[in-house]
Amino acid sequence: MNALIMPPRIQQRYSHWMGLSRGDFNAVYLARMLASVEQGHSVLSDTLGLTDDRYQTLIQRYFPVKNKCFQTRLAEPLGELDNQGVSNEVIQLTNLLLGYRAQRSNSEYALARIIACACGGSDHLWYDLGLWSRDDLNALLQHNFPDLVKANRFNMRWKKFLYRQLCLESNVMMCRSPNCRDCVDYSECFIPG
Repeated sequence: MNALIMPPRIQQRYSHWMGLSRGDFNAVYLARMLASVEQGHSVLSDTLGLTDDRYQTLIQRYFPVKNKCFQTRLAEPLGELDNQGVSNEVIQLTNLLLGYRAQRSNSEYALARIIACACGGSDHLWYDLGLWSRDDLNALLQHNFPDLVKANRFNMRWKKFLYRQLCLESNVMMCRSPNCRDCVDYSECFIPG
């Protein structure tokens, strides 16, 4: 499963969000996530796993409301993250992603947290994020975390790759085999290729 045909209601919400955007690269993928979340087609919360203030700041950054009555106060800068009330797993995944950030924009902090939160879902990472294909996820990661994409040189499934990287960092191996090529679950972790 590498792409979905999204229902018309999700496509309509996507069009709505894109109509508010400035056309930034990340806006395309955030609009897909937002449209999917609004229609219950993602594991992410209504705020994409972010605090309310951080969510409002992200929305204002990528989808600025033109009517002054509806503009939100940019209450929280898109820099360092508040980890209060966040699980250790999400913090570790966020920090892992941030180690690979492109440093183009402070929104990479928010994107790292969003991706880390979606890792808690039970489906493919792109699907749990509310994206429309693995290609969407690859493009989002390539733009914001390019060295992470380079590190996944054997095309491992993203969620499995991220958790494997956590294991390698902590010297704890959860895999059944000492190397991937000899593992009986190889086809579960890697995209045929």
